[in-house]
Amino acid sequence: MSKALTWVCTKIRVQRQISAVESCKSVKVFTQPHAGRSEGNDTGPKLFAGARLRRLRLSLGLTQTRMAADLGVSVSYLNLLERNQRPLSASVLLRLAATYDVDVRTLTAHGDDETAERLARRLAESGLAPAVGRAEIREFAAQHSELAGLLLQLLAPGEAPAQAPPPAPFAAVRDHLLERGNHIPAIEASAETLADELRLSGLALDAALAERLRVRHGLVVRVLPTEVMPGRLRRFDLHNRQLQLSEALDTASRTFQMAVQLAAFEARDLIEAEVRQAGPAVASAGPFALRLLAHNLTSIWAAAVMMPYGRFQAAAESLGYDLELLQARFSAGFEQVAHRLTTLQRPGARGIPFLMLRADRAGQISKRFPAARLPFATEGGTCPLWILWSAFAQPGQILTQAAEVESGERIFTIARTVRPQLTAWGAPRPSFAIALICSLDHARSLVYAAGHNLDSGPFQPIGPGCTRCWRQDCRQRSAPPQGAALEIDPLDRGVTPYRFQS
Repeated sequence: MSKALTWVCTKIRVQRQISAVESCKSVKVFTQPHAGRSEGNDTGPKLFAGARLRRLRLSLGLTQTRMAADLGVSVSYLNLLERNQRPLSASVLLRLAATYDVDVRTLTAHGDDETAERLARRLAESGLAPAVGRAEIREFAAQHSELAGLLLQLLAPGEAPAQAPPPAPFAAVRDHLLERGNHIPAIEASAETLADELRLSGLALDAALAERLRVRHGLVVRVLPTEVMPGRLRRFDLHNRQLQLSEALDTASRTFQMAVQLAAFEARDLIEAEVRQAGPAVASAGPFALRLLAHNLTSIWAAAVMMPYGRFQAAAESLGYDLELLQARFSAGFEQVAHRLTTLQRPGARGIPFLMLRADRAGQISKRFPAARLPFATEGGTCPLWILWSAFAQPGQILTQAAEVESGERIFTIARTVRPQLTAWGAPRPSFAIALICSLDHARSLVYAAGHNLDSGPFQPIGPGCTRCWRQDCRQRSAPPQGAALEIDPLDRGVTPYRFQS
């Protein structure tokens, strides 16, 4: 293992030197005019994003020849861009956005910062932190994200480097939906078509769904007392052709459960086709992962019936993403609206790319629904300085915060507590907190940004959690970073008992 770690550090240092040389070469060639060539005439800041550009091309299933033709550049120039021997110019970025309807921030933002931070922590745990600086690691991760991911597996404690363990079902499904931007066009279109049909009935949505289940599928909806359905919220009684719902569900939740049942009849083929297209990444996590993906897609379809894309996205924009007004307009719950906001990534009609988290008082995060690669999209989020954890002290109140994570990225958070269903007096009452997170640039579109200076702050410093955070002198710190080299000075005491090297 020590040889492998030494190779990692050497590779990172060598790569930094190579990148520096290539940057110098590219600037020299870039500033020389090329007769008859349009791709080298731009000026401005130099952006080297070859690895991200290549990932975009492969995700679209394009050859270099096809992409070069689409962008109006030569194949050789595109090849140089992907190898970071030419900078990605502003004009090429604009052509990428116009041709493929991509968010250029995926090419210009530090999308690999999270991988770099995890790699830095693993190197620190191995005792090699002083050998390689964090700037070098970030540069390496940006240029070679796939290799950085493999190195994380190699450095993972207790893992055999020759073969990585299969992904956990929940992580596999989450990663698949993240790659899709939490947006499935076929499912959205199907649900929106049905929602338009139901509006023509003139009935409220819950009544229209119940009528469709009765007329089209011979299914009667019954709301039953909690003592008749102990421990159950929804049950499909095939023998009696009944959809039985618990009285513990509020109106919005009953509507959602009826839409879920309707999906089993009218969207099954569509959902099964989407599961088949998920590929080996989900299938390798086992049959449960496939069933979990189908469950998630069913929920997306049901939510899209309640909050059809076009009307919901337009309302969100016009209302400044006021969640409580969206609740009232679409007869939905707070959590339902928050979840729905993470799916608004239709080309040409995109909403803010939110990340939604749901957590309990013990700090356990039970839901992560990301529309973009934001901090905490895949792990972390237990920093006690984050506004999410203050929500439990003010139940039902919407709290907001502008914060800055370790990498320097600034985010805006909306947080509030929710109760999933009614409970009888004396029974335990579950309580969760919901957080909606977006980048600070997007926060300007939110009604919740009032009172925040998004240009100069203040911005609350937060981290992924104490054992993963390397901020010095944090008064809230409860544990040192994992793998940190700790120091104790009997003559000096800081604001925390943990002293370590960054």
